[in-house]
Amino acid sequence: MSTKSILFACLLVLVTSHSAHAQRVFLGSAAGLLQSEIGILNNSVANLHATDGMVWVGPYLNLTEDGGQSWFVPETDSLFGTVNRLFSLDVEGMTVVAGLGRADRTGGQSVQTAAGFLISEDGGNTFSYRFPQLDGPEDDTEVYGVSVLDALPVIVPQQSPPFDIDYNGASGTIWVAGWASGIRKSDDMGRNWSRVVLPPDDLDFITPQTPYSFSVEPQRGGTGSLNHMGFSILHDAAGTVWAGTAGGLNRSVDGGLTWQKFKTDGTQGSLTGNWVISIEEQVTGGMPIIWTATWNTGDTDGQTGKFGVTFTEDGGQNFKQTLIGERIYDFAFDGAKVYAAGDNGLFISSDAGDTWDSISDFIEDSGSQRRVRPNASIFSVEYANGILWVGTSDGLLKSADQGSTWTIFHVNVPLHPEEPSDAVPDVNTYAYPNPFSRGDDVFIRIKYELDRTESVDIRVFDYGMNVIRTMNLNGVQGVNESMWDGTDDNGIQVPNGVYFYEVRSGNSRFRGKILVIE
Repeated sequence: MSTKSILFACLLVLVTSHSAHAQRVFLGSAAGLLQSEIGILNNSVANLHATDGMVWVGPYLNLTEDGGQSWFVPETDSLFGTVNRLFSLDVEGMTVVAGLGRADRTGGQSVQTAAGFLISEDGGNTFSYRFPQLDGPEDDTEVYGVSVLDALPVIVPQQSPPFDIDYNGASGTIWVAGWASGIRKSDDMGRNWSRVVLPPDDLDFITPQTPYSFSVEPQRGGTGSLNHMGFSILHDAAGTVWAGTAGGLNRSVDGGLTWQKFKTDGTQGSLTGNWVISIEEQVTGGMPIIWTATWNTGDTDGQTGKFGVTFTEDGGQNFKQTLIGERIYDFAFDGAKVYAAGDNGLFISSDAGDTWDSISDFIEDSGSQRRVRPNASIFSVEYANGILWVGTSDGLLKSADQGSTWTIFHVNVPLHPEEPSDAVPDVNTYAYPNPFSRGDDVFIRIKYELDRTESVDIRVFDYGMNVIRTMNLNGVQGVNESMWDGTDDNGIQVPNGVYFYEVRSGNSRFRGKILVIE
């Protein structure tokens, strides 16, 4: 099972602290892993993989082996110190396969770009870099069974990021869904890649024994196929390969040679929509149940798709729809229980999708009452060893009681680092994200530390040093984060500008600055 990144710019938002982006502080090195003093390195958690007591977190390949008490990152110069981020991740046994991408600026627009792969065969202690899954200029044909097909060489990394990866430990095959580069596979741990030929948009079935004359190319303008634009991939426990594209769901039972394509036809027995962004399997006593996040791509063959979830319990003979209208990103399973991560929260079903409960307000059960920002999207979910892990646009969550109570992990830039620097200075307080937009961020967190239990007054001043907001807290001790929603004492949103705040407790006075930009 793999976890992938979400398309376009929504996942590359860095949480700010002090006056700059969250910085990385490393302490010591052990077996190629560097300990991170600040815990997770980004509050937008789109990648998760939990197995055998290890939890891997993107977009920076954070690793914890003790439930989040300590965090490590691999020593990889192709990820850290670059603009690259984790776009996809799969872990099987001691093998870790990570797909890297970045956002390039082209013509004033952000373009998702392939940046290669990181592969470890020793549990993440060391990683090797592999180049992106691209063609050479001469790769303008593709042999498919008895046919020699025209093919568009995809020779540039733009528009070909590795949105999803699945590694099959039994065969040693890595499958990747790479958008414009389609679906590809490698049998030598990413050193070489080969195209996987899927049906074009006007065919629902292809087999190597039948001659064809279609072109293998992604849609661009009036040519190419949406079904040649890969976004999700799964090699399930029964040996079936499932490939999700912008044009439907494809199934192969012979290792990726013969393919059948499924798409929406406007009925409840088809996909809700043709853009398949996630495919995960629920392993049961018999055939695995295949769950897919199927999104709307507009009018297709006269049928209008819908956002939702489509799943099959019999290998694709029949499909069922659920969570209609919800934008879902990822799935996880605890026996018969299904977890679905989406824009409107974490959805939970114990009856095969007939009914769902949802959680959208996540508050840590502690004296600090830390919480995830309201309306935060849920991007990823994993369940392993009795622990539920949830990746959001505002932090990582952990629950040992199936979602009744939560532990929240945010980027934790220390107030008093062991090795202060210009990037991470020794301070008594800071506020983040800073600059702060109430429309985008909902609230700003003010961080401070008290050495004993005291009452705390937090006052916010405008540029003329007039008090506009006062917050009072009782029984506060240790490192704390208090939240300001960008309104004054009358509940009116403050205008753009520079604001100052003061944390007062006993004889202590901590001061900081906030820039409000709407």
